Amino acid sequence: MQQQVVDGDAGKRRSRHRERSVAGRTPVRRPSKPTLTYVSLGERPLRRIPQLLVGLALYGFSLSVLVRAALGVNPWSVLYEGLQHHTSLSFGTITAALGVLALLLWIPLRQRPTVGTLANIVVVAYSTDLGLQLIPDHLGLPGRVGLLVGGVLLNGLSVAVYVGARLGPGPRDGLVTGTATRTGRSIGLIRTMIELTVLVSGWLLGGSVGVGTMLYALAVGPITQYFLHWFAYQSTIHALPAVRAPSLPYIQKPLAPCRETGRLAEVHRRHP
Repeated sequence: MQQQVVDGDAGKRRSRHRERSVAGRTPVRRPSKPTLTYVSLGERPLRRIPQLLVGLALYGFSLSVLVRAALGVNPWSVLYEGLQHHTSLSFGTITAALGVLALLLWIPLRQRPTVGTLANIVVVAYSTDLGLQLIPDHLGLPGRVGLLVGGVLLNGLSVAVYVGARLGPGPRDGLVTGTATRTGRSIGLIRTMIELTVLVSGWLLGGSVGVGTMLYALAVGPITQYFLHWFAYQSTIHALPAVRAPSLPYIQKPLAPCRETGRLAEVHRRHP
């Protein structure tokens, strides 16, 4: 008789567990790849705006670190130098002109300038100048190698931070995110392909290339892709609920003997 009561209690506990698992709260399913589409500025601005500004400041500082390493500039700067050999425009003018061209290429990618795009222009300029003032030049080879490796790592991290805020990328990064969205490819792959294309074009035009240039072109894409999973903001509005089984009512019958064991246990029958 005592064994029968124990079996009946165990059946009740299993029934309550099944009922809670079906009727419980709906879990949130996270996407396997970080989503980088623009999210409205009104959604958690106190969390995302500081992330944007910090990421842009780190990005500008990383550019100054690579300049002080003097072992090769990044691929875009190679292109600026190459175009400077064939035009009468200054380095800064070419930079601005290619920035406008990059914005025009946003049109077929359905990208639009946002607050992140404007902040990119201002914050990166000031943080780069500050970094060049703080970091000494004419360092020895070990110090320059350290600056090179640290600059590449910091650059990839900073891109993941400010792009992950989802307030809009800069002109050149918009090409990366827009192309990745349209093609379904990863950010790391698309960024590496664009960086290599720019690098080869600048080198053919006469831009200077060094070991740091090659390291930057090959490594910054995978580094950015790795850190994006840590810093990509997940919008609570667009979270996708996981599919759950429908909750069906059941009728509880009295204790009845089980055919296999002969013990008493609860029997549940669902409505057809």
